Amino acid sequence: MLAAINPVVITIILAGILLLALIIFFKTIRIVPQKMAFIIERLGKYSTTLEAGFHILVPFLDKVSYKHTLKEQAIDVPPQQCITKDNIAVDVDGILYMQVVDPKKASYGISNYQFASTQLAQTTMRSVMGKLELDKTFEERETINSVIVDAVDKEHRIHGE
Repeated sequence: MLAAINPVVITIILAGILLLALIIFFKTIRIVPQKMAFIIERLGKYSTTLEAGFHILVPFLDKVSYKHTLKEQAIDVPPQQCITKDNIAVDVDGILYMQVVDPKKASYGISNYQFASTQLAQTTMRSVMGKLELDKTFEERETINSVIVDAVDKEHRIHGE
């Protein structure tokens, strides 16, 4: 009976088994680079956070859902017009420095933490500028910065950066 099986069929079956073994092997191992964190979901639910190094996953059950850099990021806050207390329009912009400290919260706490942080910084900047007169805006740069940083930090504790 074994002699009746065509050698081409045996080759195709062995190639299929080898391909399946390679797929399982590559779905099993994960190498997380330095200053990165991978969020793993098992069957669609949060399972664990992988830090830098070599990790073995359960193939077909575990999935890398989110990849976060743990490096500090500089995000440009686009220019916007603010009205000062004495009704003068002023264009302001800024740069926001942030770093993910809790990858799980950054993944599940908010859908886009970078956009949310930029919007919060813009809103706070408009609010602070609206309380100052034009002459005071240059003198109060440190106060403006500290108010914006405090507002952004308070919100970031909720979603992990």
